[in-house]
Amino acid sequence: MTANAEPNTAAGSHGPGHISSLRQLVAVFVALLGLTVVTVAAAQVDLGDANVWIALGIAALKGSLVVLFFMHLRYDSPFNAVVFVAALVFVALFIGIALLDRESYQPQLIEGYAPAIQQAR
Repeated sequence: MTANAEPNTAAGSHGPGHISSLRQLVAVFVALLGLTVVTVAAAQVDLGDANVWIALGIAALKGSLVVLFFMHLRYDSPFNAVVFVAALVFVALFIGIALLDRESYQPQLIEGYAPAIQQAR
């Protein structure tokens, strides 16, 4: 190594990273704890099919807080946010199509009737 190495090499070309304040990190942590309490409280109430959607909404909100603040996507380039949102859209599209197609593969069963099981001889 030389004593006068060039500081602007590929490894040294990055600027200093974003440093979040302790106040902001604590606020996000408290929000995540609060949303966890809301998740547990929502699980105690029977709202039928809406329970799943409420849980998914709360989980999406908690996940977005983690991605925005702990993974610093809020301070990153807008292109990375576009890639992240596009990935979420494709995941939602895949799950939606899979849920729409489940009727094709789910057997039509008579309610309360189970097929007879033959005993091994």
